[in-house]
Amino acid sequence: MTRPGSRSGTTMNDVAAAAGVSQATVSLVLNDAAGTRFSDETRRRVHAAANELGYRTNAHAKVLRDGVAGMIGFVGDFVATAPFAGKIIEGAQARAWEAGLLLLTVNTGGDKALEAASLETMLSYKVAGVVYAARYHRVLDVPDVLAEVPAVVLNSRDRSGRFPSIAPQEELGGYTATKRLVDAGHRRIAMINIGAVDGELPAAVGRHAGYLRALKEAGLDADPLLHKIGDGHESGGFDNALALMTGPQPPTAIFCANDRTAWGSYQALAQLGLSIPRDVSLVGFDNQETLAPHLRPGLTTLELPFLEMGRRAIELLLAGAERDGSTECFECPLVERHSVAAPPKTTISP
Repeated sequence: MTRPGSRSGTTMNDVAAAAGVSQATVSLVLNDAAGTRFSDETRRRVHAAANELGYRTNAHAKVLRDGVAGMIGFVGDFVATAPFAGKIIEGAQARAWEAGLLLLTVNTGGDKALEAASLETMLSYKVAGVVYAARYHRVLDVPDVLAEVPAVVLNSRDRSGRFPSIAPQEELGGYTATKRLVDAGHRRIAMINIGAVDGELPAAVGRHAGYLRALKEAGLDADPLLHKIGDGHESGGFDNALALMTGPQPPTAIFCANDRTAWGSYQALAQLGLSIPRDVSLVGFDNQETLAPHLRPGLTTLELPFLEMGRRAIELLLAGAERDGSTECFECPLVERHSVAAPPKTTISP
């Protein structure tokens, strides 16, 4: 008789015989039971025998025994469809797999009805925890149902302060980007933001705060005329860069608060006949792999550490994900390419 959880009639006793161990040892090893100690060689033999015989553990039995399935839920808005944010899933999935768990992923596309249904389904499957992720850093209203399981908010923050969150260090990123331009010798540095500094978008607020801190540290006054409010899209970068460079005192460098803004700025500068970085230096933010390396010249930018953030979210769940409302922030490293140089020796005249 074929047992549930096996293929081709293979039983746990068959695996035990092939591995030369007891049926109890096979059960404990394959289910990664807590508090058990087996040598690496014993574990290797058990897993090798199970793989060779095609034995599959009984997930339903595990739920009945432990109260949780060997799965972690991952719910995101547009995470799976964003070419750079998808690295969050990659990092989370890799860490879950290392722990012997599968990642059950749902990309909701921002549909709240789908989100609610997905969460209910995940809870019915008795997932070990849920990662609630967003494509970009913002303050979120986290569904109340997540209070029923360990949960972590990823790439955003929980407005209620109930759940632990993981997010980028936005202010440090803005500081690093601006300081790179200061260190290159620039003294008139503009910023094209991706939102208002009095809004709820942490990236816009934090990156601007870092920009101001780097200027102050260098003894430079922040000129309000050099801070432009963009929308995070190419068009906003184009329009604002055009306005900056055709003004009475154009900057010699621009910090663009995301790579799409930088892309638009590249086009504006090209239209004005200005060269990057000979005439104007640029630094972006995000390190979008489909964009930043392919601009000419390649864009120096800050990388959002999505792989590391995804891995850390799973580690917090595995550790129990204390509901303390804390936010763990990750540094965004600078990725050097070829869009920064010393400022021109003569005034730019577009």
